[in-house]
Amino acid sequence: MPYCSVQTNAKVNEKSSLIKKLSSLVSKELGKPERYVMVSLEEKKMLFGGSEDLCAFVDLRSIGLPESETKRLSKAIGDFLGEHLKLKADRIYMNFVNVKGSMWGWNGTTF
Repeated sequence: MPYCSVQTNAKVNEKSSLIKKLSSLVSKELGKPERYVMVSLEEKKMLFGGSEDLCAFVDLRSIGLPESETKRLSKAIGDFLGEHLKLKADRIYMNFVNVKGSMWGWNGTTF
């Protein structure tokens, strides 16, 4: 049920490896089984602060995502993107969304 989407203008050489590592990180950080984690990665033209320097936008959605955990998640995901894509922390925006189970569909029903 967690979904983590990353859009970036960074060149990603090992896409499959990166999304597998990110899936594992999201699972660990949220304490959710990885079998329910979905991750996407999109390289695209981006502008942040009037500059085309490397940047990213991360959208993390999950059922039961507590607001009290967003700073910790921001640090963990930011550090991951810094290590793997050489992104600076001040060039990453993140959006965190706590989704009600009844608003998340899967397997012909909702949670």
